[in-house]
Parts: sequence; C-alpha cells; structure tokens
Amino acid sequence: MALKYTNKINKVRTFALGLVFVGILVMYIGIFFKSSQVIMTISMLIGFLCIIASTLVYFWIGMLSTRTVQVVCPNCGGATKMLGRVDACMHCSEPLTMDKSLEGKEFSEHYNNKKNINKKRS
Repeated sequence: MALKYTNKINKVRTFALGLVFVGILVMYIGIFFKSSQVIMTISMLIGFLCIIASTLVYFWIGMLSTRTVQVVCPNCGGATKMLGRVDACMHCSEPLTMDKSLEGKEFSEHYNNKKNINKKRS
C-alpha cells in the first residue's frame, strides 16, 4: 500500500477551513443557551475568535505561498508550489524535491527540519 503524502500549503489551508467550521459550530451551540446570557456570550466570543484565528492563518499561508517555488510535477504534469526541501504535488501527491542530494532517497518530511538533515543523510 502506497503512502499518501499531502502538500504543506494544503494542510495549512485545511486547518484554517476547519477553524471556520469549528467557530460557526461553537456559535451555533451558543444559540441553545439563550436562557443563560453568560454562556451564550462566551460561546459567541469563542466562535468569533476561532474565525479570526482562521483569517490570520489564511493570511499567513497566503504570504508564505508567495515565497514558494513553482515546479511542474513529473508524474501528472500539473504546476505545483513547493515549500521547503521536500513537498508533495498538490494534484497527485507525488513526493517532490529540488535538492539533488535527496533524489532517489525515501521521502520524509523530516528533510525540511534543519535539526534532522544530518541524521537522515547518513
């Protein structure tokens, strides 16, 4: 069974989308506590803060994606953005690297962590 890798940008965007849904759900739950204004207000504020956090995460990943390198996937031919030394194709999840020393090695997201670079090379 082949492992399914995901693109780092898509992971962060999925997390931000999840924050939006959690925020709306928490706000919706607050409606059931109309009789207690304190619980309803806290629920609405927590939901609002989740949505604001989502906005900040979307802004951060948008700014981060402007520094990416756009490459063409050799497997599917689709244009994808690479963030870091190794990443996965946004379309087909093919492991990608631009580092010649990592070609032919088993794909690991630990190659992006500077602490683990020397450990994986040996």
